[in-house]
Amino acid sequence: MNLLLAQCAPQSTALPEAELGDWLAQIPGWLPDATHKAIARRFVFDNYYQVMAFANAVAEIAHAQDHHPDMVLSYNVATVSYSTHSVQGLSVNDFICAAQVNALPEAQP
Repeated sequence: MNLLLAQCAPQSTALPEAELGDWLAQIPGWLPDATHKAIARRFVFDNYYQVMAFANAVAEIAHAQDHHPDMVLSYNVATVSYSTHSVQGLSVNDFICAAQVNALPEAQP
């Protein structure tokens, strides 16, 4: 599956924990939380303006995919995390959005 071209499914199912390694290999920089029910990545920028531009670009993905992350923003750091609340864990939708966030020009070092 090409995660960059994929659309999130309105009805998703939880991914088996045994498959998480294969999915994580497709989204460099993202790590699972301790429970393996969420993935997160920390992005570092030069200033707050860049953080906000990145947050707005992530918001566009969230709106287009109808799948919304949790974000924590500070002066030069944005942490983005995804989980699928309806399945109480991770779904393909989380990996689709994470891949699309990684592809943002604003996310590049």
